[in-house]
Parts: sequence; C-alpha cells; structure tokens
Amino acid sequence: MGPRSRERRAGAVQSTNDSSALSKSSLAARGYVQDAFVALLVPGTARRAPLIHRGYYVRARAVRHCVHAFLRQARACPEAPRSQILSLGAGSDSLYFCLKTDGLLARAAVWEVDFPDVARRKAERIAETPELCALTGPFQRGNPASVLCFESLDYHILGLDLRQLQELDEALASAGLDVTTPTLLLAEAVLTYLEPVSAASLIAWAARRFPDALFVVYEQMKPQDAFGQFMLQHFQQLNSPLHGLDSFPDVEAQRCRFLQAGWTACSAMDMNEFYHCFLPAEERWRIENLEPFDEFEEWHLKCAHYFVLAASRGDTLPQTLVFPPAEVFPRVDPASPSGVLDARIVTSDNQGSTLKTFGHASVLLSPGIILSAGGFGEQERRHCRVNKFHLLSRNSDSEWKGFHIDSWGTGTQWDGRLYHTMTRLSDTQVLVLGGRLSPVNPALSPLQIHLFKNEDNSTESLNVTVTRAGPGNFTLSCWRHSTTEVSYKNQKYLFVYGGRSVLEPVLSDWHFLHVGTIAPVKIPVEGEAPEARHSHSACSWQGGALIAGGLGASEEPLNSVLFLRPISCGFFWESIDIQPPITPRYSHTAHVLNEKLLLVGGVWIHSSLVPGVTVINLTTGLSSEYQIDTTCVPRPLMLHNHTSILLPEEQQLLLLGGGGNCFSFGTYFNPHTVTLDLSSLSVGQ
Repeated sequence: MGPRSRERRAGAVQSTNDSSALSKSSLAARGYVQDAFVALLVPGTARRAPLIHRGYYVRARAVRHCVHAFLRQARACPEAPRSQILSLGAGSDSLYFCLKTDGLLARAAVWEVDFPDVARRKAERIAETPELCALTGPFQRGNPASVLCFESLDYHILGLDLRQLQELDEALASAGLDVTTPTLLLAEAVLTYLEPVSAASLIAWAARRFPDALFVVYEQMKPQDAFGQFMLQHFQQLNSPLHGLDSFPDVEAQRCRFLQAGWTACSAMDMNEFYHCFLPAEERWRIENLEPFDEFEEWHLKCAHYFVLAASRGDTLPQTLVFPPAEVFPRVDPASPSGVLDARIVTSDNQGSTLKTFGHASVLLSPGIILSAGGFGEQERRHCRVNKFHLLSRNSDSEWKGFHIDSWGTGTQWDGRLYHTMTRLSDTQVLVLGGRLSPVNPALSPLQIHLFKNEDNSTESLNVTVTRAGPGNFTLSCWRHSTTEVSYKNQKYLFVYGGRSVLEPVLSDWHFLHVGTIAPVKIPVEGEAPEARHSHSACSWQGGALIAGGLGASEEPLNSVLFLRPISCGFFWESIDIQPPITPRYSHTAHVLNEKLLLVGGVWIHSSLVPGVTVINLTTGLSSEYQIDTTCVPRPLMLHNHTSILLPEEQQLLLLGGGGNCFSFGTYFNPHTVTLDLSSLSVGQ
C-alpha cells in the first residue's frame, strides 16, 4: 500500500471516530449513560435511532465494567504504585473526564494515543472549554511539531500512528508512562482497522513491554454469516475495511490470538453474553424501557458480532479480575447437522418477483398464487412502509412471476402495517389481524383483502380491495403475534396468541375468533399457560396449534414447543418434550410436513452457529438440524423477519423477503425469493 493510499485509509478511519462520537453524544442525551462531557468534546449534535443507542450503550458499559474492575484492583493495594490507563485510538472519548469526576483517578493517570490530527483537535477542544480545563488542572500544550499534544498531572494526549511502534514506545516513555507499573491498555474498535501484521505487532509489543498489565479489546467478529458479510461491506464502502476477521472470526480464535502473543490469561465473550450476565436485571429493565423499541433481531445480531476481551499478564492482576467464572451464559448449540438443504433463487422472467421487504406477511391463496402485504421495504427506490401488494404466481412452465398491485376503490385503504398476520379465508379473500404502524401506533382495525379479476381473466390484471373486517367495535392492538386455524365442535376458529403492544412489551393472552364472523368467542382452555412471548411461530396441527420459540419477557429467546391440544370441552396446553433440546430462537417461520415440525431460520443468542432448519418429529419428539447451503444464492440471505410458504407436493419451501435495519451499517433486504429443497429430509427420523 502506497503512502497516499495509507493517508486516505487513515482519513476514513478517523471519520468513523466522528460518527461514533456523535452516537455517544446522542446516547448521553437520551439518558442511557451519565456523561456530561462527550457533548463538550464533540461539536454538533445528532439524534440516533434506539437501535444505535442500545449498541453504543452495551459498548460503553463493557468498557466501563473493565476499567472499573482494573481500578478497583489498584485501590485494593494501597502500597502499589500509581496505576496507568493507556487508551489506544482514543478519539474523542470522554473516559478521562468521567473517571476524574467519579474520583477514580486519585491514584491513576490516563494516556491517550490517536492519529496526530485527531489528538491535536481534541487537545484544542479541551483547552478552549473551561468545564474540561477545570478537571484537568494546569496543563501544557505541545507545539505543532510535537507528538505530545496535551499534558497535565494525570492526563496525556499523544498524536501518533499506532503502526509505528518504536516511535510509540519512545513517546510514551517521554510522556512519563512507566511500563513496570500496573497498566490497563484499552483498544476500543481499533485493532480491526489495522492491517493484520500491524495489529499482531501491537499485541505482541504490549505483552513484551508491560509485565503487569490488562489489555481490553472491543471490536467486530463473525464475518462469514449474512449479517457479518453486510457489516464487512459497509466498512469497505467507507474505505475503512475491517482486517483480520477471517483469521480470528470468533471469541475462541481471539483468545488464542492473545495467548499465543504472550498474554498469560484471556477471557472473551460476545455482547449478548455480557449484556445478560454482567448487567443487573434492574439496569437492563431501565434500558429496555427508555425508548420505544422493536428491532430485537438486529439488536441481538449486532451483539453477536461484537466482543469484549480481557487479556492479562503478571501477578498483580488475577485472570478472574474482569469476568468472574461464576457468571455463566448457557450455550445451547444445535445438534450436529443431519444434512444440508440447497437454497436456490426462484426462476423468474421479470424483476417484479423480488420482494425487498421485511416484517410483512404472506399467504398461499391457491397452489400457484402467493399474496404478500405490508412490511418495511424498498418501494419506488425509497425505503418506507410498503403500501402495495405483491403477488407471486406460477405459470404453466413452473416459473414464478411477481408483480405489485395497488389497492382499488375509494373505501378503506391499505395502511402499510408491519408484523401482522394474514389468514386465507378463500382463494380470493384474506384476513389481516394486528400489526403496527410504529412502535407507539398499533394498527387496530382487522382488515379483509379481496382479490378479483378483470375481464381478461389474467392474474396480472387482478384488482385488490380492502375492507374492515369483524364486528364494528372489535380491535386488536398487538403485533408480532400469531394467528392459527383450530377446530372446536366441528367449527373453525382462529387462535390469536401472544405478541406485544404499546403498553405490554410481551403478551401471554389469547383470543378465539369465529372464522365466519371474525367475532370473539370464549372457548375453555385448560393446563398451565405458557410464558408470555412474541415473534414465535404457530402452525395448525390435528385441530390444534403448535407454538414454538419466541422472545420472552427478559428479551431472551425461548426453546419451548407447546401444543394447544383439542379436548372435548375446549383445548389443553401441553408441552412437547424434545430431544436433543433445540436452541432457543425467535423470528423464525414454521411448517408441518409429514408429521414433522420445521423451524426455519430465525435469530438465536445462545449459539455461535447460524440457524438453519430444525426438524422435530412430532411422534417421537426427536430433533435434527439441517444447514442451509446458500452457495447458489449470490447475495447474503438473512433468515429473520421473512415469510415462508410450504409447497408440500413439490417438497419445496419458498422464502420471501427478510432482513432488517442492521445497526449503523444500513438496511438490508434479501434481494431474491429463494426456494429450499426439502427432499433430503430424513424419512426415517
């Protein structure tokens, strides 16, 4: 790489600091963290989305946890020398000022290193801000040619390239850093921006130079799955590509990386584990109720693709200092794969078959016609709530053709709701229940979609009208629920279960609706009611309903499979024992095929593997796992917030839409409708 290329790359990396600083400022402004200083260090303001807030919050808490653990250990040894914090790639971080305000630097000092332009800009900002100068005390500013940009009794800012280790070593020594003193090295989203050789040299240099030290790292991992690929693509487009993830793709590889570089002990975990194991339940509840939030999939995926690591050397800092072994996050990896299911793009003769949407609903009207509606998607080259219907039809050559349809007439209009359910009433009628327009605005009215053909009788000329369904006073204020057809006394009913609402983050109640009138009816249900959940799956089976997975009240996925079994006087809740136990998951789809329950895709946090298709034999309770081979799908396939349609005679499963708002990386929509070949499922399971 030439000098100019390195300069451009360095400038791109520095721009990520500016974006990150604004996110941290927004985080503090919304009350996630107490930090009065970040806004003083960062010019300008930006209101970030709740998903961004959560992501930066868990990052801030992980760093705070490690720093405080280090300083507690230092305070426990009054005879020990002054401890040191060396922040590598510190950017506009306010760590020093927060620690100083909390009285934690009485026997400690902070050194920060970043690119010269970043360091000088921060030093200037501090010098011209009285509130910050009051905390640093008397200070000196370096001249423009000096590496040392700012120096006070306990705070030093240096402008250096971390790839120049000899210069770094000499400059730190000149600035008063004592390598023999207990030292915390902090690299917060830094190492992945360095070329692998430079990152390895930095890790080894730190192990060699600091005999009594703790190295804390926060950065990205898991580049192979769909979310990871989209993450890599985002940083590549910013001209600040992530390095080393292929060589160190997970926490175990990162542990080995540090141990092999000379660190004597190392602990690491993804941010899902940190959030659930090292934050008190009351603090998690506070965070989860600060803002309306409904992007659970992307929150969990973001946390699965970042880790925090603490490596140590020396006798002063015990290896259990940061992450005590008593805190255990249960790992529930799926069983060894029983096979592979091939995924292929659905054949199509036009571009209309692409359904770039998530949070929608789909229904099979007849063997060759699939209607999808709602969700958030790409429509007329913009991202918005989708107000057009999408029809996928199969011609005589078994090719699928898709096209969009506007609602017709002057009556009720389609409102573009998300996370609703659609139930087929006939070849031309569909019932829509629940959903939301925003996390604070439920779609209350049940709707009925009517399809009818024009005079030419072609599928392409279908018209759609929307009317209100059910009794005039009947509303349903939930979303992420399920609707399943069940039978009672030879009558068909719809069983509406679970979900969430504006007032309740997770629901445990249910309703029965008469299929003909859409009127609520009371039917007795016995047995122990299952725990509240949303984003679960539901299938009709033997006149009852199979409920699988979902997200529970603590925002942790569930692995229970329940059967609402018909009995003479109503229904009875019973739990299905599954062996081996399945990995807890949510935001998946499900179908029953040949007395087997198929759980397709979804999101889980208790395994580092990628959800494929779980097959549960409903007769024996035995489960098996099938991976999805996406070799023939040219773009990443995100199997959450999607829909799926089972074609039992063809032994195929169509996957439609899916994706989400992927943290700060942008919004991703699966660009293709995909078919899964189910013919390889074990017949003798």
